[in-house]
Amino acid sequence: MTLGCARNEVDSEELAARLDQGGFALVEHADDAEAVLVNTCGFVESAKKDSVDTVLDVAGGDQTVIAVGCLAERYGNQLAAALPEADAVLGFDAYPDIADRVRDLLAGEPQHAHTPRDRRRLLPVTPVDRAGTALSLPGHRRPREAAPPDLPGGVGPASGPPVVRRRLAGGPVAPVKLASGCDRRCSFCAIPSFRGSFVSRPVDDVLADARWLAGEGVRELFCVSENTTSYGKDLGDLRALERLLPQLAAVEGVERVRVSYLQPAETRPGLLDVMTGTPGVAPYFDLSFQHASGPLLRRMRRFGDPERFLGLLDDVRRRAPLAGVRSNVIVGFPGETAQDVQVLCDFLVAARLDVVGVFGYSDEEGTEAALLPEKLDEAEIRSRVDQVGRLVEELTSQRAEDRVGETVEVLVEHTPDDATGVDRPVEGRAAHQGPDVDGTCTVLDPPGDLRVGELVTAEVVASDGADLVSQYRGGRR
Repeated sequence: MTLGCARNEVDSEELAARLDQGGFALVEHADDAEAVLVNTCGFVESAKKDSVDTVLDVAGGDQTVIAVGCLAERYGNQLAAALPEADAVLGFDAYPDIADRVRDLLAGEPQHAHTPRDRRRLLPVTPVDRAGTALSLPGHRRPREAAPPDLPGGVGPASGPPVVRRRLAGGPVAPVKLASGCDRRCSFCAIPSFRGSFVSRPVDDVLADARWLAGEGVRELFCVSENTTSYGKDLGDLRALERLLPQLAAVEGVERVRVSYLQPAETRPGLLDVMTGTPGVAPYFDLSFQHASGPLLRRMRRFGDPERFLGLLDDVRRRAPLAGVRSNVIVGFPGETAQDVQVLCDFLVAARLDVVGVFGYSDEEGTEAALLPEKLDEAEIRSRVDQVGRLVEELTSQRAEDRVGETVEVLVEHTPDDATGVDRPVEGRAAHQGPDVDGTCTVLDPPGDLRVGELVTAEVVASDGADLVSQYRGGRR
């Protein structure tokens, strides 16, 4: 079971592969399993609650229940003490030996949870499997000073490892992890403390992963990390992402490459050129604005203001007028004034974003923001979330309406007779729509033999919120 972001999905697939290699058979339903791994999320309070609730939902039966992932890493023995329903709480360091750990638990041997520590002081190690082949594993760490001097940060040889991954979900879209960790110090975010410092995967590793996924039938690669615009900086190449994207788009079988988690301050003109001018790379910009008020962004330890953000959007749309743009914003941050909220709302009106996620601020232990004065009460935060959320709902609906008449390429993800067994229309996503969170595109009057994974040309004829309805216009591949 996987909770949280697409980065966790990749981790779950790596865990699944290791369990498979270790002799375990993976089953579809938890009720049929001897052991259930819950890959938890530890990002914000609501995600933590969902993770704990999921563990409790599967506990109490005959299965051995193991909590892994970010919540387990972040709280370790504290979580184990607070959640005795879990038979084990295992952090990232347990991933290379996960099969042995599970086997020991099934044999009645307890596994001790780790003591949480600040992983920013550590760097990943590339462990070695029994055959002596290097394997890239996010989260497996050794002290910074122990990194081999001939390797950049000790992240693996240039030749690239074999893929250690087993797909857990079908479909034509899959995430590809470009890096782990984050070097930014946003005052509200605890992710660097439990995910560690930013470490890029070597290009050869990423390409090997992409080729394997293409061989599994994947047609769209969704590039993920905590901060994708930093890719390559720890490898000494600030243009590494610009060089990587065309190589990913050239992988046989891949029709579309999508990039997520872009920092506005690091989104350089050269990257804009590549993302809007490379065939196969979607002109899709997942920009992490977080707010628009300059003074409030400084309190968040971030950069920007409405003028700079709108200038960046102008640069994007000058290159690709139909580009998709999404973002997330936080309201209710300590010290946020009514004027700050108005600045944010004015920016959102001017920005014409396709999708905006609106989140209310909550304290995260261990962060600078948790210690800031001028906290807003929960009722005021909810009120501001409602205010901005209503505006966003109206604006994104208007933006979808603006797309009526556009010609789009839709990657088909569902057909009436697909394996889900659900009676539904042909549905997929256009280039400006990211997976899971950005709306869908229904295709009217498609060919009767259309299959999941095909790309079809269609014209947008209507909208429903952020979702689009399109008319098939011929052209498929």
